[in-house]
Amino acid sequence: SSSEQSRSLVRLFYLFVLPLTKDEGVLSAQGHYARKLLNDLMENYSSALRPVEDTERALNVTLQITLSQIKDMDERNQVLTTYLWVRQIWYDAYLRWDKEEYDGLEVIRIPSNLVWRPDIVLYNNMEAWPPNTNVVLRYTGEITWDAPAITKSSCVVDVSYFPFDSQQCNLTFGSWTYNGNQVDITMGGLKGGELSDFVENVEWECHGMPGVRNVIMYGCCSDPYPDITYTVLLKRRSSFYIYNLLLPCFLISFLAPLSFYLPADSGEKVSLGVTVLLALTVFQMMVAESMPPSENVPLIGKYYIATMTMITASTSLTIFIMNIHFCGAEAKPVPHWAKVLIINYMSKIFFVYEVGENCTTPQSELSPCQQSPRQRVPAGWCSWCVCGQQRKVVHNIEYIANCFREQRSHQAKGAEWKKVAKVMDRFFMWVFFIMVFLMSILVMAKAS
Repeated sequence: SSSEQSRSLVRLFYLFVLPLTKDEGVLSAQGHYARKLLNDLMENYSSALRPVEDTERALNVTLQITLSQIKDMDERNQVLTTYLWVRQIWYDAYLRWDKEEYDGLEVIRIPSNLVWRPDIVLYNNMEAWPPNTNVVLRYTGEITWDAPAITKSSCVVDVSYFPFDSQQCNLTFGSWTYNGNQVDITMGGLKGGELSDFVENVEWECHGMPGVRNVIMYGCCSDPYPDITYTVLLKRRSSFYIYNLLLPCFLISFLAPLSFYLPADSGEKVSLGVTVLLALTVFQMMVAESMPPSENVPLIGKYYIATMTMITASTSLTIFIMNIHFCGAEAKPVPHWAKVLIINYMSKIFFVYEVGENCTTPQSELSPCQQSPRQRVPAGWCSWCVCGQQRKVVHNIEYIANCFREQRSHQAKGAEWKKVAKVMDRFFMWVFFIMVFLMSILVMAKAS
């Protein structure tokens, strides 16, 4: 049994302990060669000079951009904040080695400040450029520098179709001091920025990031200056603004025509129009606070202004119609053209009838109480009375009848003006309903 235990311990030693000691020896050997390699490379190396053997030739730098996240879009200050991964690849002629001399060591990672780096910057950047991360150095002299960067770049924001707008923000990368004869920039065969690791934004959709290489000749010098411009294609998610700005405006604007349907005697017709106007003013201020000062008025701002103009016009018309409604006995009679056009025709089109009157009741079927007193009192009946007492009674009755006829004529005159006002109310109610509907359709058509 003791011999079996010793054999099992030997097996465990060969299975677990011996491989670990070999790996530690390999790692320690690689660490030794890595330190030796670094000392040999940096012995006569200078990171201040462009690492080319022929100074007449340009150093090629491959620039690759990955858009990771859109952190913020400040429309008022026109600043786009993005989170990028920046990869730069170039060849250093003085950082090559024979891997066989260093135990097959092919790659080392060293701080980026130890080697020469291209001074490629984002031209329209408003923050510091990538931090000093490590670079990956291969035995062929290829250097790969990956660095994260949070950029704040200027972006011309066009809010003409807000909140259904699309934006195009340019990110221009180029060397700050080297011209195209010294440092040349390419995209390494790619057509734009990478979006494979893009984190979706709650407000913006990214529809692509195409890139283009430009060579610009400035007036100050004859040398070419290449740059790479990436265009971030953004489209706003409009659901938030539809439910919080547009839909309330639609509902409030449909209240404006209803002020014409309110009875004039309620005393709330003008109050409703003013209340709707104040509500739209609050929404207009909310939109103005988030938009940049610009000559281009946003689409939603145009809709608010048009709606406020319509409500102002409806309130003014309401005041005018109320003045017509409260015309008393001292007012002039309704003109003949108004009787024919408004009372006779428009009242039937808009189904405006008095109490007890409908579209099938002719004038001849009115009750005796609704007929004129002149039709119910014979003209010459007073001549039948012969005695003085009866004459006095007849005189009093005629006086009462005349007062009654005068009162009825005044009431009829006021009723005609009220009917004119009611028909105009109904007419403008439908006119403004159609205007609100057409404005809403027009906004949606422009948005699409």
